[in-house]
Amino acid sequence: MGIEAVNNRIADIQSRIIALQTQQAAKASPASSASSTTSAPSASGASFASALADAMDTQATASTAAADKTYKLNGKGIPVELAAYGNGKIPASALEKVGTTGHKLWAPAAESLNRMIADAEAQGVHIGITDSYRSYGEQVDVARRKGLYSQGGLAAKPGTSEHGWGMATDLDLNSKAQAWMRSHASEYGFHENVPREPWHWAFKP
Repeated sequence: MGIEAVNNRIADIQSRIIALQTQQAAKASPASSASSTTSAPSASGASFASALADAMDTQATASTAAADKTYKLNGKGIPVELAAYGNGKIPASALEKVGTTGHKLWAPAAESLNRMIADAEAQGVHIGITDSYRSYGEQVDVARRKGLYSQGGLAAKPGTSEHGWGMATDLDLNSKAQAWMRSHASEYGFHENVPREPWHWAFKP
């Protein structure tokens, strides 16, 4: 379950609680005692707190499950489900947004990155993002503009890029954020694996 799905569930729970409160108010008689009048909102408040706690537990469980889930990998360390699509040919249904940005990654990678960015922010560390999934055509364009890594440039050969699997992201990091990433990124499955590119972090399921 993705973060967006969990948020939708929380909104649904809130809507149901409001509807329940409205029904209780309609059924209450004008002659009800003051104690009866005040007890209903208290019960509703307890119900809301319980429902919200359940929803948050579901979100935490979903995040943990995403982090702990294992994937069958091919000989190159690529999840079989992604390898079946082809590098740079990942369908939109297998991708997920990174926060409110226009960037997308393979869904498990996006969920883990979103969690990492939120945790870092809570500790006063800002992590920005400048690049994510690249289609094959985008890889060709980047190779043309930046040159191939094997020839001293900054781009992988089109069709081989980690970006093409939706498993790599380029981050905007100041020195504090870079230090935080090097200490904590592996807890979220991300690794700094390109020597000349300290901004490049790959997700390893």
